Amino acid sequence: MYNSKPHQEHDLDRLHQHMLDSRLALLVSQGEHGLLATHLPVLVNTEEGEYGTVYAHLARANNQWQDLQQGSEALLVFPGADAYVSPSFYPSKADNPKVVPTWNYLAVHAYGPVEVLHEAAALLDIVTRLTNRHEQGRSEPWRVDDAPSDYLDGMLRAIVGIRMPIARLQGARKLSQNRSAQDIAGVREGLSASSDYLDNQLAALMRQP
Repeated sequence: MYNSKPHQEHDLDRLHQHMLDSRLALLVSQGEHGLLATHLPVLVNTEEGEYGTVYAHLARANNQWQDLQQGSEALLVFPGADAYVSPSFYPSKADNPKVVPTWNYLAVHAYGPVEVLHEAAALLDIVTRLTNRHEQGRSEPWRVDDAPSDYLDGMLRAIVGIRMPIARLQGARKLSQNRSAQDIAGVREGLSASSDYLDNQLAALMRQP
């Protein structure tokens, strides 16, 4: 992705935390079936490999896994908070009206080859770990083995698993770093005063070091 130098994020711990906090990623690949993209929940193992390894599953009816099985590189997009930045947020506009709107946002792109998994045990492990992750905190969490075994077996046959060792990571943390301290404070205050929760969320991130 295009990412100017002031907004590049290289801290691996921060990149990993962004990925762990993302609930839905976008898997993009190019192959025999053209350019394909699938939205999917993922598991990120930050301890496996140099940059981590991602696990997920796709519907067997989704042609994307067939292209991935050919060995082409895939891209996983992990979106984050974002907000429109109005020129009116900049105190410097009073002295210099040469300003335009922009957009602040966080994002991480992970690239790597994909291994397609068909074994029932591997698929069960992925769906179990995904379920446990998103059920945690509920007073009565649902468990995969709550489903009838014959029904579960049929559902597992309808999916394929993927394992993507991350070969490279790109992080964007565009939080007005190219502006003066006064303008950054103005953006932060403007977004904090917004009635939009997503604006408030990004303003809170601008307060972090």
